Amino acid sequence: MKRATGVNAARGMRVVMAAAGVMALTACISLGIGNEPVAQQQLRLVDAGADTVSPRAEPLLAALLVQAQPGDALADTLAIAYAPGPERFAFYQHAFWTERPVRRLPRLLQERLQARGVAAAVGQFGDPLASDWLLAVRLENLHHDITTAPGQAQLVLVAELFDRRGRQRVAQQRWTVSAPVASPDAPAAAAAMSVAVTRAFDQLVPWLEGALTAHAAR
Repeated sequence: MKRATGVNAARGMRVVMAAAGVMALTACISLGIGNEPVAQQQLRLVDAGADTVSPRAEPLLAALLVQAQPGDALADTLAIAYAPGPERFAFYQHAFWTERPVRRLPRLLQERLQARGVAAAVGQFGDPLASDWLLAVRLENLHHDITTAPGQAQLVLVAELFDRRGRQRVAQQRWTVSAPVASPDAPAAAAAMSVAVTRAFDQLVPWLEGALTAHAAR
């Protein structure tokens, strides 16, 4: 059961989403024992690959900085988004992220790169770490697509590698990743979004290593 309040991006769908919000609210009230309010849930994005990655024999760099870039509005909020139809979005009413995904995902990527040993030191942009290389990441989309229940987690991630010495971008890549959701609710959606994050990193790290191997020695 989806517990949500409608937020429609298209004017023509406002009445439909308002009706859906009323139906969801009515359903939520009926779930409480003695009409107690439904407890809010705090959910966290995780990367399952950080604990199982095989470390490199030698780092490719002495240092690498990861920079979070402004992302899509759906990912720059503590609310967890779902899409009941094309270009229609809403937020779960009683579940929230512990940290905005646009901030959380670069931290997870830093941990993955550290575990892999891509560089001897990996930090966030703004840390007191000198590095000639910068990896900028942008989360362009993160939501639960429920067009066909129980739906799919959808994630779009863009990464850009910059050589700070030459002040130029040397590589760029975009990944669109999905993962099946076990049930049409916020906890299952969050779990599937974490799977999508792991899958995106599984593709991003080899791409980054290839790009660094091709350009860092020049």
